[in-house]
Amino acid sequence: MTTTARRSYETLAQAAERTGISTKTLRRRSAAGALTAYRCGRLIRLDPDDVDRMMVRVPNGR
Repeated sequence: MTTTARRSYETLAQAAERTGISTKTLRRRSAAGALTAYRCGRLIRLDPDDVDRMMVRVPNGR
């Protein structure tokens, strides 16, 4: 018997609180296609892994 990992999603507010990015910015990134959002009726959910991948490391200049 195989088991599949259950995917978890978070609201825009949860993602904003966790990352320090505003909900407005998250909505804009989603509208621009840079962040995948999932809609179920009126609810919008984000995959936390997608939100984390949106964050890009900045070189320290050394």
